[in-house]
Amino acid sequence: MEPGAAGDSRPAKPGPCVSGAALAASGEPGRRMPTVAAVLPAGGCGERMGVGTPKQFCPILERPLISYTLQALERVCWIKDIVVAVTAENMGVMERIVQKYQHTRVSLAEAGVTRHRSIFNGLKALAEDEPGCKLSKPQVVIIHDAVRPFVEEDILLQVALAAEEHGAAGAIRPLVSTVISASADGCLDHSLERATHRASEMPQAFLFDVIYEAYQQCSDYDLEFGTECLQLALKYSDTKAKLVEGSPDLWKVTYKRDLSAAESIIKERISQEICMVMDTKEDTERVGYLLEEVLKKELNNVKIVSGVRSHGGRDIQQITLPQCYNFVCVNGAASDFPETQQLLSVLEQSSLSILYPVVVVLVYFLDFKSVPLGQKMESLMWIREFAKEVKKRNILLCGLLICYPQISHCSRKSGKKPRYVNTLRVLNISAGISVSSAINQEFSINAV
Repeated sequence: MEPGAAGDSRPAKPGPCVSGAALAASGEPGRRMPTVAAVLPAGGCGERMGVGTPKQFCPILERPLISYTLQALERVCWIKDIVVAVTAENMGVMERIVQKYQHTRVSLAEAGVTRHRSIFNGLKALAEDEPGCKLSKPQVVIIHDAVRPFVEEDILLQVALAAEEHGAAGAIRPLVSTVISASADGCLDHSLERATHRASEMPQAFLFDVIYEAYQQCSDYDLEFGTECLQLALKYSDTKAKLVEGSPDLWKVTYKRDLSAAESIIKERISQEICMVMDTKEDTERVGYLLEEVLKKELNNVKIVSGVRSHGGRDIQQITLPQCYNFVCVNGAASDFPETQQLLSVLEQSSLSILYPVVVVLVYFLDFKSVPLGQKMESLMWIREFAKEVKKRNILLCGLLICYPQISHCSRKSGKKPRYVNTLRVLNISAGISVSSAINQEFSINAV
């Protein structure tokens, strides 16, 4: 299935989850939320991916794909427990992922040799009648694929509430292609009417007792060759699932090319906000605000906020946006190395770079008639070595030098607006994050 368009939600930082405000938005603000847990089968070998690593562990921006999916579920505060079914040989790998990326509410179960057996093992970890069960049984369980990282809270809420009412529910999408049936000799036998059929997607949700009893009763053939959980609920528990229209973001990472598509979506999402930090010097602050106006014009879909930094640096934490991964620091003539160090220290302490790369662009303005370009470049070469060091902590530091001519006496007297024309020189290009490439272009700033 081809990937769909990205949603507009921002990534969450580790720890606190997104509020359950979607419950009120569902049209039933007085409804009480059932207890909910989630099961993720993650025992596949990724045969269709065509790579040696199982696809759920394939890196995207140097972080395993399954970590993004876990983060999407952890953002939903009403999901109490998340059980990941993983093979015995990958149990250690999964434990390290949970620890490194600070995932919470995650428990591990051993996967089976097939998808249904993995889900069944995940359900057993939530069933209080199983020996050694450490988790409490939920009223509703959500089953989701480990390789669908872009699931949003609203669709999780819809299937959970529908499952509470109907016993089972699942997300669906319109068919992109017509489904046909072939005869034994390889010729067309018949085709299905596309308008009357839908593609079954994830997430799916069930009353826990409905799906658990269905798995307890189902045949070995179903456990070996079946893939559709909704069908098991219908076949063994006589429960008809409520079908919920899903968004294009529910696509599944299946082929190698899908990894590039997922990376593009993640980059787009984490580039939706830019925080500008400016020096208190009057000239720097003034030019900084001019730069802010240009960025707002050039990047009209990006939220840009700014604040003035004191030389003591005590207010840096108040300036920075929560969950913002892109920073533009406007500096004066001095190198401002201590201030840069403190900003990066604040970013490291915030744990932002654990989940996503953080881009910091240091912008310096130079009047090339008063200071030779070579002299200024030499004074800023510390950025190169510093960038190598902070890159180890997933912080991508870039230096940006903007040269402009000094405002002449004649232009002041004539009343003409001077123009600062960029001569951009990137001292260290560390990554292809959208904000970096967006800023690294020639544009003009009109002085007020």
